[in-house]
Amino acid sequence: MSDVVISGMGLLTPFGRGVGTYWRALTGGRTALAPARRFTSPVYRGEPVGEVTEFELGDAPRKQVFASAAAEDALLAARLPRVPDGALVILVGQAPPPADGSPLGAENREFLGPGADGILAGGDSLHLTHACASTLFAIAFAHEALRAGSAPAVVIAGATALNHYEYASMDVVRAVDRAACRPFDTGRGGISLGEGGGALVLETADRARARGLEPDIIVAGTGCRVAAGKSVASDETSIAECLREALDAARADRLDYVHAHATGTAQGDTAELHALEAVVGERAWDGVPVSSHKGAIGHMLHISGAPGVSAAAMALRTGVGPPTAGLRTPEEARRLRLPKTPLVIPGATFAAVNSFGFGGNNATVVLRRR
Repeated sequence: MSDVVISGMGLLTPFGRGVGTYWRALTGGRTALAPARRFTSPVYRGEPVGEVTEFELGDAPRKQVFASAAAEDALLAARLPRVPDGALVILVGQAPPPADGSPLGAENREFLGPGADGILAGGDSLHLTHACASTLFAIAFAHEALRAGSAPAVVIAGATALNHYEYASMDVVRAVDRAACRPFDTGRGGISLGEGGGALVLETADRARARGLEPDIIVAGTGCRVAAGKSVASDETSIAECLREALDAARADRLDYVHAHATGTAQGDTAELHALEAVVGERAWDGVPVSSHKGAIGHMLHISGAPGVSAAAMALRTGVGPPTAGLRTPEEARRLRLPKTPLVIPGATFAAVNSFGFGGNNATVVLRRR
């Protein structure tokens, strides 16, 4: 069976458009978190957010524009002029737009969607939501669909736009930091929300090679858990189970980098670190670098797995582990490294990406560089 590969990645983040733009800012330790210039809400008090400001929006809903821009870039990177015939389009988001195509009301334009229109037209589509782990659940779904021969390619796309509903939902549970979030820092105080779009093209290595690509990032293993009865986003046992399952499926004999979910909450970051320590300890691995993008662009909710996967793929390609922006005093770690500056990773081969969401949604994807 041919490997399942990521042949195209697209991002629109508060740093701007493109995976390269994001990666340069991430490895440079920069942060885009700042008081909002456009976003307003009765519960918003001026906290730093990751806002997309330098991008032409037109009249379409922001989520649709963000997702379409990312999908366009992912298809371009995969050398595909459009979504291939028979391909599966997986849209990730809080909820789909109206099925009858009726216009979104003003109160829903920043909340519902995106939809499978515009450049995403042409494939069979479905909407998938597993809270903030949605993108990684979509990758696991795509992996199985491609291995089963159910589709020639899968395009995963989604977006988030700063909006009152989601901001209020995080504010009411006191998850929002009044300062810019600092994942893994001993002084962290919660999350910062961000917005943007992400997209991935997955297909078999044989199909990619047939049109002249030499794919180098393989989806080597996935692990997904819905921990029924556990409403928290980061349960230590479920995290460890996901990581073990994904590593075993990937037949990983090493782990060179982990791109963590780490949003900046005291409970969530600690649970993730404890789970990582346990799993790498079982396998006698030491010095595994771990970092998060949330201190740079904020938490992009359902599509946050796209910048996570992009960072892990670029770490494998460049042999550099990015720092966590804003990290000043790292939590204590025994077998892990929490870099404050870029870290060279010799011979980087395997990288893991974690995503966790409310409702007990937990997922890990392990990537391997060919």
